[in-house]
This record gives sequence, structure tokens and C-alpha cells, in this order.
Amino acid sequence: MSLASCLQRRDIWRGFQNSPSAGRVLSSGFRPLDAYLPGGGWPLGALTEILIDDIAHSPLWLVLPGLLQLTALKHHQIWIHPPHIPYPPALTSRGISLDKTVILKPRQETDALWAAEQALRSGACSAVLYWPKNLSFTATRRLQLASEVGGTWGLCFRHWRAATMPTTAALRLLFKPTGTGAMLTILKCRGGKTEGKLAICRDTMNPLNSPNTFDLIV
Repeated sequence: MSLASCLQRRDIWRGFQNSPSAGRVLSSGFRPLDAYLPGGGWPLGALTEILIDDIAHSPLWLVLPGLLQLTALKHHQIWIHPPHIPYPPALTSRGISLDKTVILKPRQETDALWAAEQALRSGACSAVLYWPKNLSFTATRRLQLASEVGGTWGLCFRHWRAATMPTTAALRLLFKPTGTGAMLTILKCRGGKTEGKLAICRDTMNPLNSPNTFDLIV
């Protein structure tokens, strides 16, 4: 097989600058984070991993500004395996369109991964939020490639123990809550610096800071 034919394959990564979605970003809504990330925001057409201590209290407020920007599009936003049923009044009060929000709860983890990959690849979704129970290196590779093909913002919320596991995600953040927001550690940032620490202040008026964002009834 020639080098040229190898480079035409979708499953071979040739570097950030050669990615089909390279340079496409979405403002995070937080100036310190935008200033740190290449291009000034969340990478679109790529997978972002947010590592947290408690999956049941995923920091939706951190990604809300980005999701709101994408609600202007006609595309759907897919939530796969959220830890609890999202609280609709909190979402609508912040501008999230319930008509564009689809929640999937596959019984099998293999089905959840398949759904995430297909949603990312389809080009019919502006964002895919995924809470996997386990995610192998091969699975992250599949999701990253699917994000590139569909030009979709892929988000995975994982336990912090995954920090020791390899990933092909374009961006990996370690999230530690603080009294005023969070401390973010940049574990991986394709095309940018790593091991940086950023203090992020949250909007105290944001209903998504409340534990009631997720209904306690699963």
C-alpha cells in the first residue's frame, strides 16, 4: 500500500492542522478558557473529554454557553446516558430548546457507543453529550473520527480515573469544583499547551448550577 493511499484513509490521523475540522471553534463563554484554547474556544468537529469526580453532578454550566450558541442551528443535540433525567424547566429557562434535545438511554453500553458514533458522524447534530460507563482507547478513536466526519461537537463526561487512560480526544480537561466555579487542568490539548491550570467562575444565577438540574428519578 502506497503512502498516498494510506493518508487518504479516515482512520489515520495526520495532525491537528490537517484535520477536516481544524480551526473551527466555539466560544466557551469563559474568557480564561477561550484565551488558553487554540483558536479561542471549544474545538468543533472533535471530541472533548471532561473528567469529573462525580458523574451524577456533571458540570453542565461549563458547556451551557456553547450549547446555547448551537441552539440557533436547526440541528438536534443528543444526550446519551445522562446520569439522571434532565430537569426541563432549568433547561428551558436558559434557552435550551427541548424540541431539539433528544435523550437516549440504551440498555447496552455497546448500543450507547454505537448511537454516539452515529449521531456524531451523521452531521444532523450540533452537539452530542455522552456519559459512557467505560470507554476504551479504540472507542475514543471511533468517536473522534466520527466527530471529524460530522463536524460535530462531541462531549464525553468521564470519571477522573480515566486520566491515566490513553485517548484520541482532541481535548481532555480535569474538572475540580471550587466555591466560585472550578479549577480546570488541561491534560491534553491538540495543537495547544498542556498541563495548564485555569480558574473558572460560574454564573451564580444559572439554574444549571442547581442539583435539581437532573431529576432524581432515573
